[in-house]
Amino acid sequence: MKIFIICSKAFYDQIAPIRQALEEAGHTIELPNCFDDPDTEARYREMGDKEHAEWKASMIQHSEDVIKQTDAVLVLNFDKNGQANYIGGATFLEMYDAFRLKKTIYMYNDIPDGMLKDEIEGFGPIILHQNLDLII
Repeated sequence: MKIFIICSKAFYDQIAPIRQALEEAGHTIELPNCFDDPDTEARYREMGDKEHAEWKASMIQHSEDVIKQTDAVLVLNFDKNGQANYIGGATFLEMYDAFRLKKTIYMYNDIPDGMLKDEIEGFGPIILHQNLDLII
């Protein structure tokens, strides 16, 4: 299966062992936008609001293009800044694209409590409870 890992850039340092386990299980992995250069967004933000907004729009489009070419997305949702199982805005949008494109949505941890919980539940994600063996 071809799987696109999506998550906050704050979690990029936790991807390596998950990627390795999935690849050892025979899956092909697509890494998050700017995985190899997590400071990209900060550079665009420094260029100005217009440049940052244009870059952000291109990343949203790029994510949709990647999702179209995959079988599933894997949401890595760890704790961030005191919020359990954090999902940020860009990750939520990627989940929505996966839902809209009828892709399987896996979540590493439970759906976070918050204003988007009902919508995320509506996407019908498969909650892994950190068990990658459930990805089939």
